[in-house]
Amino acid sequence: MDKLNKYSKIVQDILSEYTQDNLSTDNIETQVIFDTLRCHYQVVTLGWEGQKWVHYCLIHIDIKSQKIWIQWNMTEKDIAQDLVNLGVPKQDIVIGFHPPFMRKLTEYAIG
Repeated sequence: MDKLNKYSKIVQDILSEYTQDNLSTDNIETQVIFDTLRCHYQVVTLGWEGQKWVHYCLIHIDIKSQKIWIQWNMTEKDIAQDLVNLGVPKQDIVIGFHPPFMRKLTEYAIG
């Protein structure tokens, strides 16, 4: 299996596992979105909280240039460490929501 397909499967498995315990309620739905053609993966929540419409992204991951980019993570999950535990080298993981100067201070890829 080539790297892109391997990483795509790992990301899909992680996000599916994270949402396995259905986080949806009567009014709020959690959706896992996989755009495998363009290598975009998200977990979003949407619905009504009383009179307020709620729609936000919990997790956003992209695969670009043979690296997994964690673009957003509003959960308590350590996605980067989970990726490492599944065999993804740290040099293939980018914490995209950190500015480039901060990425240099981590064990992960700069970009």
